Amino acid sequence: MKTIAYPEASEWPAIARRPAKSAAELDDTVRLIFEDIRQHGDTAVKKYTARFDQVELDKLAVGEDEWRQSAAQVAPELRDAIALAMRNIEAFHAAQKETPQVIATMPGVQCRRESRPIERVGIYVPGGSAPLFSTVLMLGIPARLAGCKEIVLCSPPGPDERIHPAILYAASAVGVTAVFRAGGIQAVAAMTLGTESIPQVDKIFGPGNQYVTAAKQYAQRFGVAIDMPAGPSEVLVIAGAGADPDFVAADLLSQAEHGPDSQVILLSDNAALIEQTLVALRAQLEALPRRDIARQALEHSRAVLLPDLEACIEFSNRYAPEHLIIAADDAERFVPGILNAGSVFLGHYSCESVGDYASGTNHTLPTAGYARNYSGVSLDSFVKKITFQSISREGIGRIGPAIEIMAEAEGLWAHKNAVTLRLQK
Repeated sequence: MKTIAYPEASEWPAIARRPAKSAAELDDTVRLIFEDIRQHGDTAVKKYTARFDQVELDKLAVGEDEWRQSAAQVAPELRDAIALAMRNIEAFHAAQKETPQVIATMPGVQCRRESRPIERVGIYVPGGSAPLFSTVLMLGIPARLAGCKEIVLCSPPGPDERIHPAILYAASAVGVTAVFRAGGIQAVAAMTLGTESIPQVDKIFGPGNQYVTAAKQYAQRFGVAIDMPAGPSEVLVIAGAGADPDFVAADLLSQAEHGPDSQVILLSDNAALIEQTLVALRAQLEALPRRDIARQALEHSRAVLLPDLEACIEFSNRYAPEHLIIAADDAERFVPGILNAGSVFLGHYSCESVGDYASGTNHTLPTAGYARNYSGVSLDSFVKKITFQSISREGIGRIGPAIEIMAEAEGLWAHKNAVTLRLQK
């Protein structure tokens, strides 16, 4: 992990550049697989599962027997931990429900907005080297709270053709309605286009690698919405007064172990703290089962020494991290200056892992700088907001003349006439 001291602001973009594959290469791969699945459906999904996951599948759908068996294969302590996480996630997201308000913008003119669930949603859950059952909770719970009728889940199968039991257990617990053995681009394409087994959905959710993210963005060409570009994972840690080097190193590694294309950034105004953190990082790295993956991520990660923590905040806003940790005694004082971040962790005990699993906030967050213009997943992600207006006889009399003038000024005479006829009668 390279250390850079006091770079000029003009150098920051190069320092913070994310690892990325060629956009043309990604687009070509995604386009090819989408077209193949459009033409050949389940057969193509199985073909790409064999190619990318080295698993030959007889069927894509997970049967009820396999779902039932999953609970018995999940340790009681893990079931208890999942139950705790579910309570917190549900509490946080249930509080986001809106009560419709009727606004009388003027006498006789009433307007309101109501939420309606997206009827059929698709959830993508990574399950290759790490079975992310926590993602099932983060997406399935708000989908259920929103009232989505169908919640379709796709996740790559293991070598035994099965989806990890914890993923199936979580899916059953949150109310997922169907589960399919499919991962990567082929899963996104199948949920976008529909196959003999996998239904077409209205919106696709979930994190993934660069291929999954590119596939989700391509899905929008077919009228399917997505939550956001989400993946690969990243964290930016600002280490200030009182920061514990062991804590900071652990937080950096918690994201580095996600995948070789993950990125972690350390910022501080204290050179000694950076050095102590890197020493702790090297020691902790050797003890990790996924150290080879983390080591690859660290190759394109950076530690940056800046003049003060205000400069660190400015750097972070330009980077727009998925996860931002402010490890400082006075972390709260920096909150007003945070403009671009997916989710923020304040203080020495607010490790990013808490948000990943059980604090209650959602861990499906914008990456690759998209925190400048996207929010993380919330209850709102699973609903549409429909506006209603009711105009009385008095109301059209009051508002109509202004509309006539505006419509005439735009040259839209039919618009004007729809008002004029009402005023005349």
